[in-house]
Amino acid sequence: MNVNVLNTDLTGKVAVITGAGGVLCSNFAAVLARAGASVALLDLNEQAAQEFADKINAEGGKAIAYKCNVLDKEICESVALQVEKDLGKCDILINGAGGNSPKATTDKEYFEIGDIDGDTKSFFDLDSAGVEFVFNLNFLGTLIPTQAFAKQMVGREGCNIINISSMNAFTPLTKIPAYSGAKAAISNFTQWLAVHFSKVGIRVNAIAPGFFSTKQNARLLWNEDGTPTPRTGKILAATPMGRFGEADELEGSLLFLVNNKAASFITGVVIPVDGGFSAYSGV
Repeated sequence: MNVNVLNTDLTGKVAVITGAGGVLCSNFAAVLARAGASVALLDLNEQAAQEFADKINAEGGKAIAYKCNVLDKEICESVALQVEKDLGKCDILINGAGGNSPKATTDKEYFEIGDIDGDTKSFFDLDSAGVEFVFNLNFLGTLIPTQAFAKQMVGREGCNIINISSMNAFTPLTKIPAYSGAKAAISNFTQWLAVHFSKVGIRVNAIAPGFFSTKQNARLLWNEDGTPTPRTGKILAATPMGRFGEADELEGSLLFLVNNKAASFITGVVIPVDGGFSAYSGV
């Protein structure tokens, strides 16, 4: 499914997407390119970003891949200057870089007596460096690129920043305290940025995807033989629509938020795209 982009015309706009080597953000890049934007695909894995850029160019769009570490301010600022030179000033920034770490994940949902001295990785075994990495990747990995690219937006009407939050931001999921906390910070930061930039022509919003099966979370959702894990069963049981989302089901929200006519008075919101997960109490 490809959402009709005729009502969101991004001709002449420059869109920058971090984490663009991944499934969801590479699709964001393709969607914005089909709407007429020139897109910069940023990723630490430049080869992955280049592959998606090549696909966009093959379809008649305009895309350039850039190697970028979103945790390095100097690198981000250097890439921002290069994007401006290659494509023009950034009009749309999608902060899609993020992720979790096994070092910041517990083995079990509930702590039980005996876990401290057992082989189970409990809350008490969480690695502080792993937790720090997750917070940095998600929060600083949004803040730093925004510092670099928002400089090109200030004072120019119709610019947009879209952050990628998560269902974890509404209610923390079991086992992943650092990722849940970091995404809650993204939602809060989205509201803060929306207020901060409200006088200089920049709208700031976020999309909170529900559960999408990607390479990042494959080990949590699927066994090696392809059968669903118990966690998948719990997710689908708590998702009223009873399935995982597809990447292209995020397109409508994205195109709506960057449409300066349709969403001109919308800033500081976090839109769940979750098949009803956030609305379901479990009973």
